[in-house]
Amino acid sequence: MTKLIVTDTDGDTREVEAEVGLTIMENIRDNDFEDLAAICGGCCSCCTCHIFVDEEWLDKLPAMEEDERDLLEDSPVYQASSRLSCQIEYTDDLNGIRVTIAPES
Repeated sequence: MTKLIVTDTDGDTREVEAEVGLTIMENIRDNDFEDLAAICGGCCSCCTCHIFVDEEWLDKLPAMEEDERDLLEDSPVYQASSRLSCQIEYTDDLNGIRVTIAPES
């Protein structure tokens, strides 16, 4: 398995095993992080799986689609490193990626 490093909204960081082929959202959810609501289940319609991606990983991610950008830009906690974790498929290339769960807005 590969690893995903997640910081929750309390600032606690955990390294978890991540499954290739699932989204980052699914991997976070499956590892019992309670701060990531993911209400829409990955349909890119709610922004409740908002994460901040460490800068060193941003260029390794697929480009953001317009619907994801629209949702994120409406968030009061939007940052240049913001992404919806449901829109990023976890691959071997992302082994060791560091993300922080965004606070609820």
